[in-house]
Amino acid sequence: MTLVKFKRPRLPWYDNMFSDLLGSDRLLTNDFFMEDRWIPAMNIKETEDSYDIEIAAPGFNKKDFEVCIENGMLKIEAENSEEKKKEKKDYTRREFNYNSFYRSFTLPENVNEDEKIDATYKRGILKLVLNKVPVVETTPKQMIEVH
Repeated sequence: MTLVKFKRPRLPWYDNMFSDLLGSDRLLTNDFFMEDRWIPAMNIKETEDSYDIEIAAPGFNKKDFEVCIENGMLKIEAENSEEKKKEKKDYTRREFNYNSFYRSFTLPENVNEDEKIDATYKRGILKLVLNKVPVVETTPKQMIEVH
């Protein structure tokens, strides 16, 4: 059972041309271009003093990551590319590889945004530790009688 019903575009040539050409009716759907987007697996663990985040991102280097906090959002971005070229007498072989991802999260109120985030990258796992601040207890709601 699908939660969102697929709506076919109302184009006169759609059914015949694109279905026959590509063997698929997904070309003009909203997620056609986003389907192959890679989003790394992630674990978030809350302890008494911190939020520990682990992101599985193999194939990157430490310099490929950009992690920042901006306007109450944690933003994690990584991008790398590699090009290999091998030339021999009779042929040239060229390979190109590009990987990237972007994740953002709204931070809870008890995260200390002013303190430095501890970030490490080892064996394909990016680990972030966001320290907590004590939550300030608010006074209970006071009812005021109108006279």
